[in-house]
Amino acid sequence: MKGVMIQGTSSDVGKSLIVTALCRMFANEGRKVVPFKSQNMSNNSYVTKDGKEIGRAQGIQAEAAKIEAAVWINPILLKPRSHQDSEIVYLGKPLKTLSGRGYRDTFYEKGLDVIKKSLDQLSTEYELVVIEGAGSPVEINLKDRELVNMKVAELADVPVILVGDIDRGGVFASIVGTLELLEPEERKRVAGLIINKFRGDISLFEDGIHWLEKKTGLPVLGVLPYIENHMIDGEDSLSLSEQFAATKKGSLDIAVIQLPFISNYSDLEPFLYEKDVSVRWVKQASEFGTPDAIIIPGTKSTINDLESLRESGLDLLIQDQIDKGCYVVGVCGGYQILGEEIIDEAGSDTGLVNKRVEGLGFVPGTTIFYEEKKTVRAAGVYHENTGLPADGRLEGFEIHLGKTVLRENGCSFLLLENGREEGYFSRNGQIIGTYLHHLFHNDEWRNTWLNLIRKSKGLQSKETTFIRESQDKRYDEIADTMKEHLNYEMLNDIINNWCME
Repeated sequence: MKGVMIQGTSSDVGKSLIVTALCRMFANEGRKVVPFKSQNMSNNSYVTKDGKEIGRAQGIQAEAAKIEAAVWINPILLKPRSHQDSEIVYLGKPLKTLSGRGYRDTFYEKGLDVIKKSLDQLSTEYELVVIEGAGSPVEINLKDRELVNMKVAELADVPVILVGDIDRGGVFASIVGTLELLEPEERKRVAGLIINKFRGDISLFEDGIHWLEKKTGLPVLGVLPYIENHMIDGEDSLSLSEQFAATKKGSLDIAVIQLPFISNYSDLEPFLYEKDVSVRWVKQASEFGTPDAIIIPGTKSTINDLESLRESGLDLLIQDQIDKGCYVVGVCGGYQILGEEIIDEAGSDTGLVNKRVEGLGFVPGTTIFYEEKKTVRAAGVYHENTGLPADGRLEGFEIHLGKTVLRENGCSFLLLENGREEGYFSRNGQIIGTYLHHLFHNDEWRNTWLNLIRKSKGLQSKETTFIRESQDKRYDEIADTMKEHLNYEMLNDIINNWCME
């Protein structure tokens, strides 16, 4: 199987977006292309058709490649649960939780084995693989047992394209420094360079291109533009900060609680495309203000993040604002936090069996954490007791350990296709809790909820902003933009004819 690996000089240089664009370029040519990332560290997840969990970026890349995502494209997913420990999701299922040291000491051989098996499996189905690296390939303290960069390029036997981010500054030093720190055999595998996130007049950078090519002996395959609002889900906290940093000021003020171990923050990205909505990420009490709505997102560590809310004093501000009529939605862990009590029966959330904590008390129910995680795609309609339109259909996915049991009947939010009642809905929608991730990616529902808030403020209702149907078109637009700034012929030549000297 032919292929190429995209590595970066650091995190957040745009590797995920470049891989997404390349997958769509090759797919549009009719090539059977597949994305691959051996090991991903992210609390943003994607649920495959068969109910397995992989990194969200790889799920998006599979969509761009016009294929169905499977566990083989991201066999290892690390989901941070604390500053020391991460849950290992192995071929789509939780395996165990380990510290960084424990992972390096005990998992390396198992990781190598599943990476080899995954590449072998993909080679039977596809003709071309586009591999994404992680962080930097020259983290000296990690290189001897790394599973994400040059070792993977070696296993797949593909050339590497090194990407530098010019927007953050220091691009020349980061590229040359990275190449200098590679071992000679690793350096031979690097076949070209890409400069990403360029703003302004490209003619002003021509001298920089010539200097890099002369200094490194490698071709610069392209200088890619900074793409605003690309609508491709981000993957890490750096992407989160970048995407929402320049959020416009709108007439609707939504405060999103930035929990320490936030997960699936891509749930909130659709609000970037609502012209009258501003989204503020709130970490501490001084940032809270008087929002029109509060969203408490998912978390990989519900009880720890609830305790963090209390330590910061945000819990009292949230409670006071809801009592004043502010709208609130809790998604997954946020739903659990809104409840009356959380019981870690299996110790699967905190490691402490039967640990009990009191929730914020706005959802009349108790969450119990069991051992087995639920991962499933889900769809349904509004529950008849909500009073919302009977033809309203929502879809998304669930990823959670806990089960929330309500002590009141007739207050569910959704009726799922399997007949199960899901979530909580009260006070005509002022308080909502749900396990359904990507709730707000449902355009009609997002508009319905925003209109409830607009009405409460005396503002006019607005028509639905449709972004979901434009997602696939956006893949094509990004691929076309990047192809315009790439030496695509040279890239294909590298892929088709490259061999290790």
